[in-house]
Amino acid sequence: MSIKRYTAYKDNTITNAFGSNLTTRGTGSNMGRADSLEVFSIYAQASSSSNEQTRTLIQFPVLTSDADSSIQADRTAGKIPVSGSVNFFLRMFNVAHDQTVPRDFTVNISPISQSWEEGYGLDMENYKDKTYDGTGSNWINAAASTKWTNNPGDTLSGGSFLSASWMGTGSTLYDEFNYKQTFSEGTEDLEVDITGLIEKWVAGDYSNYGVGVMLTGSQESGSRSYYTKKFSARSSEFFFKRPVIEARWDSSRKDQRGSFYASSSALSTADNLNTIYFYNYARGQAKNLPNVGTSAINITLHTSASGGEKITAVGSGTLTYTTAVTGGYVTTGTYSASFALDTSASVVYDRWFSGSVYYHTGSFEPISSTPSNMFDTTEYITSITNLRTEYFNNDTTRLRLYTRERNWNPTIYSVATANIENSIVDDAYFKVFRIIDNKDVIAYGTGSLNHTRLSYDVSGSYFDLDMSLLEIGYEYGIKFIFYTNGTYDEHNAVFKFKVVE
Repeated sequence: MSIKRYTAYKDNTITNAFGSNLTTRGTGSNMGRADSLEVFSIYAQASSSSNEQTRTLIQFPVLTSDADSSIQADRTAGKIPVSGSVNFFLRMFNVAHDQTVPRDFTVNISPISQSWEEGYGLDMENYKDKTYDGTGSNWINAAASTKWTNNPGDTLSGGSFLSASWMGTGSTLYDEFNYKQTFSEGTEDLEVDITGLIEKWVAGDYSNYGVGVMLTGSQESGSRSYYTKKFSARSSEFFFKRPVIEARWDSSRKDQRGSFYASSSALSTADNLNTIYFYNYARGQAKNLPNVGTSAINITLHTSASGGEKITAVGSGTLTYTTAVTGGYVTTGTYSASFALDTSASVVYDRWFSGSVYYHTGSFEPISSTPSNMFDTTEYITSITNLRTEYFNNDTTRLRLYTRERNWNPTIYSVATANIENSIVDDAYFKVFRIIDNKDVIAYGTGSLNHTRLSYDVSGSYFDLDMSLLEIGYEYGIKFIFYTNGTYDEHNAVFKFKVVE
C-alpha cells in the first residue's frame, strides 16, 4: 500500500464581498456547512474602485490530537513511511457551475496561524448566515469573539497566515511553506505538493491550523475580476470530490529470487546486480531476528543446501570479490542483500547468518543473459489470481498478479505437471477506476514517486490495496500498465470487484 488519503475535517469560505444590495459587505457571514468552497475577486462592482474577495480555510487530520486517523498516528503505527520517504499532496476538486469562470490566475496556499471555527452557515449568495460574534469564522473573526491577529498582535481582516503580513515585516521565515498553483482554464483541480509544511506540523515546529487558499495579493486587489473558482467541500455528496491530503510513496520491493540473472559481460555493473530477500515470521507475524534486529546480516552462496562449494559473489557496495555478502534490514522481519554472481550452477543456495548462527537457507535458479540477433517486444497475458468479487471497505488486501508471455509454448513436461511459467515484469503499475463512469479513483503512479508500482517476489508480482480509499456500494476495475523498452503498454484486461459495508 503506497497511497493514503486524509479527508478534511473542517472547512469554510470567508468573504468581504457585497450582498445583493451592493451596500452591505458579508464580512460577518459564515459558510462552514456549504457543500462547496469559493475563491474569487470582483473589481468595480459596487463602485468604480471597489474590490471584493473570498478565501477558503481548510484543515486536515495531521496530528494525533486532530483525529484518531491522522498522518502522525499512521506514521507511529508504521502505516506510512518516515520523513523523507513520503510526499504529501493537497488535492481539491473543481466544481462545475453555471457562473463565469476565471482564467489565467494563481492561488496561494498558506498555513493558517491561529485556531478557527468552522461554523454552520450555508448561504453563499447573499451572505445572510452571520455569526454575530458567535460560533464560526468569518472575514473578521477566527472564532466566537476572537479576531484574526498577526504576530505583533495587530488585528487583521480576511484571515491570519504564516507569511510576511503575519510577521508584521517585509520578510518572512515561512516562504518555503507558502505554495502556489496557476490555473490556465480555470476548471482544473488543485494538486500541490505540501510535504514540507506537513512535516513541520508533524514535528511540532508549527501548530496545525490548516491552510488558506486564496488568490495572490495582486489579483485580489487588482483592476480585473477573477470570478469565480469553486472547489468541493468536505460535506460534498460526491465521495471522490472531497478535499484530501494524499500521501504517496514507492513501497515496491523487487525481490529477484525468481528472476535472478547470472553476470554477463553484455550488461553494466548496475544491471548485473540482483537483490534477494529473506522474510522472518513467527505465528503469522513479521518479527526481527532476535540477535540481529535492525543490524546487518551476512549471506554465503553454495552449490548445495547443506553447504557444498562456496560461490564467489560481488557485493553491491565496494564491488570487491568476496565469499560472503553483507545484507541489511528493510522493515520488520525483512532483510535483503544485493550482489552480482558469475556462475553456471543450475541452482544456488543462499545461507543467511550472523556470527555463528545460521537463520535461513533459500535457493534460486540463475538465468543466463545472452544477446539476441533481433529486437523482441514481449506481449503478456495477465490475471489476478486471488481477486474476490466483494471486499469490505475496511479491508486492506494483497493482490497477486500472474503474468506470462503470450507466446509461451509449454513443454509436454510442464503441461503434465501444471508448472505454468510466471514471468516477472520489472516495472508494472496499477490503477483503479469506477466502472459506472470510468472515473480514475487511483490513477497510474508512473511519475517520479512510482506510488502504484507493483512489488514482486519468487511467486510473481503483487500490490496492496486499501479499500477505505473507495466509496461503498460501487463496482471498480483494476488495470495494469507495463514499462518496457522505454514505453508504457496498457493492458486491456479489466479485473472487477465491489466494495461493500
